[in-house]
Amino acid sequence: MPDPILFVVDDEPAMLKCLSEALERRFGADYRVVTDPSPLAALARLEQACGRGEEVALVIANLRTAEMPGLEWLARARDLCPKASRCVLVGYGDSDGFAQVRRALALGQVETFLMRPCDNPEERLYPVVGEILSRWSRTARPRVPVLRIVGERWSPRCHEMRDLLERASIPYAFYGHGSDEGQRLLEKVGHRGALPAVIFGGTVLANPTNLEIAEMLGARTEPEADFYDLIVIGAGPAGLATAVHAASDGLKTLVVERQTVGGQAGTSSMIRNYFGFPRGISGAQLAGHAHEQAISLGAEFIVTRGVSGLSKDENGKIVTLAGGRTVRAKAVVIATGVSYNRLGVEGVDALVGKGVFYGAATAEAPAFTGHEVFVVGAGNSAGQAAIHLARYAAHVTIVVRGGKLTMSDYLVRQIERTDNITIRFDTQVIRAEGSARLEALTIKETSSGKTERVAAGALFVLIGAGPHTAWLEDIVQRDEQGFIRTGRYVVRGIGGRPEWLEYRAPHTLETSMSGVFAVGDVRHRSLRGVTAAVADGAVAISSVREYLAAES
Repeated sequence: MPDPILFVVDDEPAMLKCLSEALERRFGADYRVVTDPSPLAALARLEQACGRGEEVALVIANLRTAEMPGLEWLARARDLCPKASRCVLVGYGDSDGFAQVRRALALGQVETFLMRPCDNPEERLYPVVGEILSRWSRTARPRVPVLRIVGERWSPRCHEMRDLLERASIPYAFYGHGSDEGQRLLEKVGHRGALPAVIFGGTVLANPTNLEIAEMLGARTEPEADFYDLIVIGAGPAGLATAVHAASDGLKTLVVERQTVGGQAGTSSMIRNYFGFPRGISGAQLAGHAHEQAISLGAEFIVTRGVSGLSKDENGKIVTLAGGRTVRAKAVVIATGVSYNRLGVEGVDALVGKGVFYGAATAEAPAFTGHEVFVVGAGNSAGQAAIHLARYAAHVTIVVRGGKLTMSDYLVRQIERTDNITIRFDTQVIRAEGSARLEALTIKETSSGKTERVAAGALFVLIGAGPHTAWLEDIVQRDEQGFIRTGRYVVRGIGGRPEWLEYRAPHTLETSMSGVFAVGDVRHRSLRGVTAAVADGAVAISSVREYLAAES
């Protein structure tokens, strides 16, 4: 297979030459730089290339050419080569052009823009193109697997493994246990035990736990010390932000995560409204950056290790890890997040992992290429999942129980521009059918009561979430839904269960146990979303500092 193509279209010869030479210098070893001054001729060449199955990674077009507007050309190029990323060139001083580009970005018609001319490529051209190609490579090209898994594709445990590895950004290869490749691999490693089999180099684990997989890969699963300044429970965006700020302030910090870094946000295929990432960023990437940043500042992480208890004595807070080990700290921040609410309808529970998935499940999207896929939900997570799935599925239907979407406007507009996404309002799923995997759904129109049975390859459920706080019953105050009360929402005196008996008022984000704080989606009346969770992390450390200063 020839190298992927970078295709540049500009009817100004000097600009075309400058771009092609600059791109060839930096990316020519791995990509073919193809240019054409004619948009119409370029479309014909693209059609031929994609028709032959060649990969087109990026198309770049001048906004203004004599034959055809650049945005129209990019739209037609996307029809011919759907997986290609798109970039438009716009000149300084072109106010009309900037207005067009701004609308195109908001509607998802292009991924980014570049300024003309192309001087100083190290500063402007290479960072933008490098980021685009990195993202394209992650989604469109096979990665060299670190792990190989052989198991039953529609097994819930295999789905859990794939989802965990995807969110941890660990490359893996999965083989069905009945496939020729799977059988050859099992024979090669001499495995005849339980499935799924997880293979790492010369090591084979039979149906391992997440903890065993983490240990095999060299992840830390035990704390290095017995006492810390701060223990953060949970490594989603709120926990990661807390760890970054705590470590940068010099606090000896331990982060304990029961699954993998990233939390629920790690399943988001693309976050477009997070500050500082104009071309968007996946939840897993954002979490990976924050994880690396926290480690570089001195924070310690242990993963696939849950927490089963929390208490205190005169020497500080006591955190009990799954397995029984205890670790002490001066202060604790709870950032355990939420999990998706279950869809309580006939047939769904039996098909979880077998075509029914809670959350965006980005690992599963390629498996449904050419299938009919359904997404239940009206919020940002549902919108992000639908847009990601539409890259693979023949058609995606968003099923909304109410009469409107509650997601961000940029997602609504992108969905409206995606031809293979349909929204069905005032509709609900009432039944799921299938033997080995999901085969059909029954959906009902709320207003008319009319039901319809439809073929379905997959159902992704994103209908709100409940907090991970069952383990905190009678330890800190929670509201009726289980969210943790903090700050001014803590009931003071004997009215609280458990009681707040300190003479002072709780610090911002402090729970009813003094020195224990809660951040992110897990706390009562929190703002939802990654940005709000990250803000909580910064606020919490300010409160932790106040608490520690008063206690010293």
